[in-house]
Amino acid sequence: MLSARNQLQGTVKSIKLGNVMAEVVVSVGNFEVVAAITRGSVEGMKLQVGDKVAAVIKATEVMIAKD
Repeated sequence: MLSARNQLQGTVKSIKLGNVMAEVVVSVGNFEVVAAITRGSVEGMKLQVGDKVAAVIKATEVMIAKD
């Protein structure tokens, strides 16, 4: 269990591995969430495209914009 309230269930769409960091794109409904995490985390979790994951958002500030 996590204390973060914003947990979005989704599916890993793509993973771009760098030397130290990785970009993980998660499809959440019609939207995408992009996370920058360590390569070690990707390898430790054995993340693969198609995996079901939760994008956990813990932020001190959330902005709202309106056109």
